[in-house]
Amino acid sequence: MTSKTSLQNETSSPSAVVGPADRTGRTVILGVAASDSHAVANHLIAHALRAQGLTVVNLGTCTPVSEFADACERHPEAEAVIVGSLNGHIHEDLHDLAQAKQDGRIHCPVIVGGNLSVGSTKDESAITRLYELGVDHVMNRPADLAPLLDSLLPAVTRPLAAAAAR
Repeated sequence: MTSKTSLQNETSSPSAVVGPADRTGRTVILGVAASDSHAVANHLIAHALRAQGLTVVNLGTCTPVSEFADACERHPEAEAVIVGSLNGHIHEDLHDLAQAKQDGRIHCPVIVGGNLSVGSTKDESAITRLYELGVDHVMNRPADLAPLLDSLLPAVTRPLAAAAAR
């Protein structure tokens, strides 16, 4: 897992691990980047998250940023937007992410994972560019997703509680 702030110690410590029952009622928004029609990993991740007690709003494949933003507006309780990519064109697909976040249409952390660049040679600049686009966390392993969501929970609930109080 790669993130702006290192969460490796938090997500690997036993105290940060939350069981499936504790995840009940929590919501995430999941989809595949706009130019990508690869569905298998998307369905497997949705299944795994649901098995761990999370409610998954699965937007499926070929999902533009505007559809993720619409889903965030329909599901203000969402803790994260999770975007997968296998074709490697995620940088182009997320070109308007920063604007959607700035406009408040995407209010929660954005997590991406999968094949994040075209070609067989991968370098750190691809990840840096994702952060510049507004991505909050980059995942290398799907198994790290639920612990990352658990570690983000306190930071996510504060803005949601403030929005509910308005």
